[in-house]
Amino acid sequence: MSSFAPDTRYDVDLFVIGGGSGGVRAARIAAGYGARVRIAEEYRFGGTCVIRGCVPKKLFVYAARFAGEFADAAGFGWTVEGARFDWPTLIANKDKEITRLEAAYRANLDRAGVEMVAQRAVVEGPHAVRLADGTVVTAGTILIATGAHPNLGIDIPGRELAITSNEALQLPRLPRRIVIQGGGYIALEFASVFAALGAQVTVVHRGDKLLRGFDEEVRDHLAKEMAQHGVAFAFGTTIEGIYEAGEAGKRVRLSDGRDLFADEVMLAIGRVPNVIGLGLDAAGVELNANGAITVDAASRTSVPSIYAVGDVTDRVALTPVAIREGHAFADAVFGGKPWAVNYEVIPTAVFTEPEVGVVGLSEAQARAQGRRLDIYKTDFRPLKATLSGSPSRVFMKLVVDQASDTVLGLHLIGEASAEIVQLAAVALNLGASKADFDRTMALHPSSAEELVTMRSKHASSDPLPEASAQATPAF
Repeated sequence: MSSFAPDTRYDVDLFVIGGGSGGVRAARIAAGYGARVRIAEEYRFGGTCVIRGCVPKKLFVYAARFAGEFADAAGFGWTVEGARFDWPTLIANKDKEITRLEAAYRANLDRAGVEMVAQRAVVEGPHAVRLADGTVVTAGTILIATGAHPNLGIDIPGRELAITSNEALQLPRLPRRIVIQGGGYIALEFASVFAALGAQVTVVHRGDKLLRGFDEEVRDHLAKEMAQHGVAFAFGTTIEGIYEAGEAGKRVRLSDGRDLFADEVMLAIGRVPNVIGLGLDAAGVELNANGAITVDAASRTSVPSIYAVGDVTDRVALTPVAIREGHAFADAVFGGKPWAVNYEVIPTAVFTEPEVGVVGLSEAQARAQGRRLDIYKTDFRPLKATLSGSPSRVFMKLVVDQASDTVLGLHLIGEASAEIVQLAAVALNLGASKADFDRTMALHPSSAEELVTMRSKHASSDPLPEASAQATPAF
């Protein structure tokens, strides 16, 4: 039985702005403690991940990987004739699945007793929210979970001709040629998808390496692998203009003076917290230098009755993190069971071709903490490639603290890396040592067995000066 007592001075105990993963989890958990909860979503319940992010993008990834499977099949005796990809079918089936998931989100909220409002809501004050129809709702606690949106903050001619990841999921036809600006998760995942589906893909990136904040060897290996899979790179450049070019499509002027021609131009240069027009200034909610809502360890903002979780806070922009933050908030505020989200060991994947899986520290990050390290790594041709003829190679790396033998980081590139890293994260959260890995029986034949059979140190490294630390991966 919940010990939470509703506060009748307000219309509701909790008003959640934003129906994404973090907001929905917070609403459901709070309602389970007996709180009167209302949640407002102006678009579709499910948020970025379900509607226009992780889920539809992963469905695209699955579609793209069939091309490689068909190619690999020949080496195993299969003849695949007449295989044909139909983009509209993928879009239609993806839309059906998103509609199903949104309905599931709504059903879960309804079962939990949460009142849903299909309107935009803005903060009116510390204990008040105004809906689009003018209705003012008072609340004991307000939670902001509005997420983020693609960054279009570049001032170039023809910016309106570009698409973002949002539009990429709804294109009426598969582009024959696409130019993508960016070097992070979203840019590289879509580059892999479009390339596998037969498009000519060029990634334009202002830096000299991909995936800022990831381990240096991961960054180098992935660039080589993606190039082998047909993705062209223009490093050290940016897009300076996009122009209509008639039958040639769009002309893309690069900062190095080159012109590229494409059917679509996609900007994937980061995401921006959704805070504009939310009434945060008037309510006194502070923002940080990146325009995100400033919160403490309990997700409380500068206004004691207002909290925020998820991408709008610019902590770690991953769906499971937003869910944990929403759950922790509800447990603490309405369940009387405070606990803190652990941001130290978070597994993450980049669903490129090949796939990247990472958990823990990179070599440079560990060295920047003043640690002496032992490095174990391997680079090998997987068994599947021996018959398929694929040139892809698997890369694996363990970063180990020399003094304690604790495994600090695990970095993989290859098939099923995400699945492997999810379970490896359990070991790292338990503080597993290299000796623990070594005494674990290998599962043969598998790529993952290499993680427990690496015995020879590839290198040892001394600490880095603090100023040389790499940035944390921009999840």
